[in-house]
Amino acid sequence: MDENGRITVLVDDCVRGRDLLGEHGLAFWVEIRGRRLLFDTGQGVGLAHNAKLLGIRLESANAVVLSHGHYDHTGGLGHVLEVAPQAEIYVHPAALEPKYVRTDDGAVKEAGMPSAVRKAVDARPHSLIAVERPTEIVDGVFVTGEIPRRTEYESTGGAFFADSGGQHADPLPDDQAMFVESRHGTIVLLGCGHAGVINTLQYVRDLADGKSIHAVVGGMHLIKASRDRMERTVDSLCRMGVERLVPGHCTGTAATAELWSALPGRCDSCEVGTVVEFGIP
Repeated sequence: MDENGRITVLVDDCVRGRDLLGEHGLAFWVEIRGRRLLFDTGQGVGLAHNAKLLGIRLESANAVVLSHGHYDHTGGLGHVLEVAPQAEIYVHPAALEPKYVRTDDGAVKEAGMPSAVRKAVDARPHSLIAVERPTEIVDGVFVTGEIPRRTEYESTGGAFFADSGGQHADPLPDDQAMFVESRHGTIVLLGCGHAGVINTLQYVRDLADGKSIHAVVGGMHLIKASRDRMERTVDSLCRMGVERLVPGHCTGTAATAELWSALPGRCDSCEVGTVVEFGIP
């Protein structure tokens, strides 16, 4: 059996390679010990197209983990349920609830799981595994469940609501990360990091009995981060000794550039087609 694990970026806002599609969303394909896991599904436009070009068989998925319930992470789930009916879906119950966001023009718009996808999910209740607490999916691969909010400078990163009138804030309790044990330390996969990047890493480190964080891969929702938040985030990443950072999706261009500058030699790009390999302990 292959002694290395592999993470392939299937959906992201940017691409590397000819004919691949980019979209505002995220999806990772994780291969470890003969198991195949899908972390998020993007909006649904690029997932199947990119998987085919990259030689990945979505129908072989053993499990799907949803980082949270927003459309740009759940939109491709209907297709996955169709081609991989055997896949188990790990999801926090709040990810299935209505979600809204206030856009820059002041309008409140739907931001949750698309209705067609929700219908497909409702038709397959036996496939759902509710995750609110730390859960092991396969040997050495875990989902955090709900993440404690400890820092005072991190927020969900936007104006998110549980109602169409924008009156009731959505704290996004469904935000969760996946983490993998590797020979060099823990690898953390983020969908958007709405619970806060540092909150998430601190919690993962607790769950992993204090093991070092080797790599952080995915969206960090720093696109509208204040100067104070950016400085404290960078400082915490440095103090935690994170060895590899692969920021994508909602991290934002300015924040990504700052992370690359602050952590020279430790950052990699996260475009569609990127492959992150790691040794299995």
